Amino acid sequence: MRPANHSLIRLLTASALLSLGACSILPKQAPSDVYRLPTAASSSQAAPPVSWSLRVTRPKSSEALDSPRIAVIPQGDVISSYKGARWSDPSPALLRNHLTDAFYRDARVPSISTDDSNLQADFELGGELQAFQSEYRGKAIEVVIRLDARLADDRQRIVASRRFEVHQPVADKQVPAVVAGFGKASDTLTAQVLQWTVDQGQRHYTAEPKNQ
Repeated sequence: MRPANHSLIRLLTASALLSLGACSILPKQAPSDVYRLPTAASSSQAAPPVSWSLRVTRPKSSEALDSPRIAVIPQGDVISSYKGARWSDPSPALLRNHLTDAFYRDARVPSISTDDSNLQADFELGGELQAFQSEYRGKAIEVVIRLDARLADDRQRIVASRRFEVHQPVADKQVPAVVAGFGKASDTLTAQVLQWTVDQGQRHYTAEPKNQ
């Protein structure tokens, strides 16, 4: 019995040492800097509020963009991401929240909701996010945001659609400067989408009055 016990002890000791060795060679995950999408301060428009409501939905996107990673195209068609940095939310959610905040700040559409709730609205703003990345152009770098926006009525009929595209040059290739470039590009695109939505919503709402 004693030799068997010694063999068992040696086996258990060897297994424990192997386990410790395996744990020690596993790579440690490097911490990531989490970035919010910057927003420039804006004031509300001096215009009367509209009488219709709006739901802002998260735009659809490719798997590469539907991620917290900060996308970059260093060359050709290769999509990569910045190491040690990520967004606070996936890119489609970032843009939706940016748009929603802009509508609140603008105040011309007082009744705003998002697809996180089941509230009904007269119009729904959605679409496809085709680009949300930085791109290298030789030695230069720029942020590119491309949104195919769609405005639908409460019966899910498309009443208007338009492509919005913004190119924002970035002087510094460091991540904080790139993030600032995303903020400026998002502000520009958001202002365009907001004005277009208000114009189209007002046009189609007044053209098709609601049944009493």
